[in-house]
Amino acid sequence: MHRNPSAPTSQETGHPTPELSAEVRKALDEGRPVVALESTIISHGLPRPRNLQVAQELEDLVRQAGAVPATIAVLDGRAHVGLLADQLERVAGDPAMRKLGHRDLAPALATGASGATTVSATAFLAARCALDVFATGGLGGVHRGWTGTQDESADLRLLARTGITVVCAGVKSILDVPATLQRLETLGVGVLGYGTDHFPGFYLSSSGEPVDWTVRTPQEVVDVMRAREGLGGPPAALVVANPVPEEEQLDPAVHDRVLARALEACRERGIVGQAVTPFLLEFLTRETDGASLEANLAAVRGNVRLAAQIAAAAR
Repeated sequence: MHRNPSAPTSQETGHPTPELSAEVRKALDEGRPVVALESTIISHGLPRPRNLQVAQELEDLVRQAGAVPATIAVLDGRAHVGLLADQLERVAGDPAMRKLGHRDLAPALATGASGATTVSATAFLAARCALDVFATGGLGGVHRGWTGTQDESADLRLLARTGITVVCAGVKSILDVPATLQRLETLGVGVLGYGTDHFPGFYLSSSGEPVDWTVRTPQEVVDVMRAREGLGGPPAALVVANPVPEEEQLDPAVHDRVLARALEACRERGIVGQAVTPFLLEFLTRETDGASLEANLAAVRGNVRLAAQIAAAAR
């Protein structure tokens, strides 16, 4: 929020640093608000060519709210914070674009690979460049059946040690939401409900789980950010859980019915590990005739707008 906006050079740190676009560099130098955006929704989350249209739309929404978008990706072994038009087109159009979590960044940089960044990788790279606010769709979390598989998203541990504000629509509803909230509490990650007393359910306005703290304006979010900064202590993310509007959510009855079928299909086919989430999300998209995808996009748009408002209020 009041950190040095200039990212350290590789000579200063001894490590490769992300390459800032000219637009992002200028905004940081001038103290103007910047919002980090992940790129896996572009490369892996949407069909072509709609993915590029959505990517451009999300960047436009940030600009309309008075902030600068910083879409993050790795191209040819170089981390980029803020993409040029042709780079955005490349992320959207290249079917060989990898999906990179935080743990994948070092191999990708070392081997000259290209990939889109997940929540964990985006949050890490954004924080390295002193970006305060990051917008995404839904976080990863604790998977159903954790007691047997101990499977949880890398997002959680990374957010536990990264001081960034993440605006999201909760965690993906295919996950174990109560267990994820408990895990966030254990890890010291703050959670605010934005205009709601209940944690959002990604496709749904509410997961049914309560939140301890509710804020109702971007300035109230900024006040919490400043209070956390003033307290000091170990860095951890602040999650701003922003529900999709009820009129744009997936019908809850349809959601529950299709998700139950998806989980059963997953068990029958023996799908486990990293393959579970993409299988379930694709199943929901197909079996709801795209309604789950539209709810996802409605949530992302709302998160991007709110993130830009928060970033502007923090300046």
